Amino acid sequence: MGTKWARARETARAKLASAGVASPDAEVRLLADFVFGAVPSATDVINDADLAAFERVVAEREARVPLQHIVGTMYFRYLELESLPGVFVVRPETELVAEAVIAEIENMNATPPGAGSRPIVVDLCTGSGAIAIAIATESAAEVTAVELSDVAFESASRNNAACGNKVRLVHGDALTALPELEGRVDVVVSNPPYVRDDEDISPEVAQDPQMALFGGGHEGLDMPVSIIDRARVLLRDGGILIMEHGDGQGAPLRDAANERGFVNVSTGQDLTGRDRWLRAQKGKA
Repeated sequence: MGTKWARARETARAKLASAGVASPDAEVRLLADFVFGAVPSATDVINDADLAAFERVVAEREARVPLQHIVGTMYFRYLELESLPGVFVVRPETELVAEAVIAEIENMNATPPGAGSRPIVVDLCTGSGAIAIAIATESAAEVTAVELSDVAFESASRNNAACGNKVRLVHGDALTALPELEGRVDVVVSNPPYVRDDEDISPEVAQDPQMALFGGGHEGLDMPVSIIDRARVLLRDGGILIMEHGDGQGAPLRDAANERGFVNVSTGQDLTGRDRWLRAQKGKA
């Protein structure tokens, strides 16, 4: 009579659960949808070709290949973006970082050179372009994004094109790029590498590029502090820095921002209540 989808999915769920996948039921559903083109009914009979394809993708996920790499897509706010090895997989908590930037833009009464001009936003270490594209599609800001990795820059370019090319992408070093915008930027946003060198990370996260993960120094703070330094140069007086960080890095990064003349320094929390991003305003020189 053939194998029914219900049996295939239950076998797959058991394999993913045994492998330590956190949400095996949800992921099996997504993998079935990916293979079948829709979520199949439990009573549907799975044909041989679909069964082989389903078993193949389940085996990849069982080996802890990121789900996003298997299906080739990832979702961020209202965006569907490509996802491929060599490019950082954006996480749900980062959506709140983009939301914080959009809120800052909405709260701005006027931006240089005068009322009515478009706010200037710069995204440093853009990776796939997720944050930058989300801001550009959800606000009236003029968004520029910087990425050093060749693979990530090419992916960001494709994602940007698919979303209407609303972001100006620059292939370069986040710590030196955009000299033409120094002192003119309204908001700098960044999700820089910030992982500690001894942090225990999941097998999926370990497949992200190391240059996008490890922040440098035992505490992982070298790159985040360097981003604070670069933001101070790029921002206009009163401009805002929003930077994602690890849940144990709030206090030292607030200290770093205060030491560099930022004011109104605070830490934003994610939906679980963990410290997730730095918010700091550039004070007048």
